[in-house]
Amino acid sequence: MNKKELIQDVAAATDLPQAQAQEVVSAALDSIIKAVANGDKVQIAGFGTFEPRERAARTGRNPQTGAPVEIAASTAPAFKPAAAFKDAVNK
Repeated sequence: MNKKELIQDVAAATDLPQAQAQEVVSAALDSIIKAVANGDKVQIAGFGTFEPRERAARTGRNPQTGAPVEIAASTAPAFKPAAAFKDAVNK
């Protein structure tokens, strides 16, 4: 499912026009992105948790030359599904 299909599904489930459903889906996704980018955790009961995770600096290797390469520390978004979500997928 892509974003367009998600919007169509939300529109059908809520009897909203697709334009309004698009605004709702986009606003929800933007809110999650902004919160995680600010270092906050977003918990949605029954769905899961979005959070930023720190990655430490490390030394990697260039696969072509084998030369060591320094990889800078970074922050990456992470998602941990809720138990209800896992159970629904593992039926």
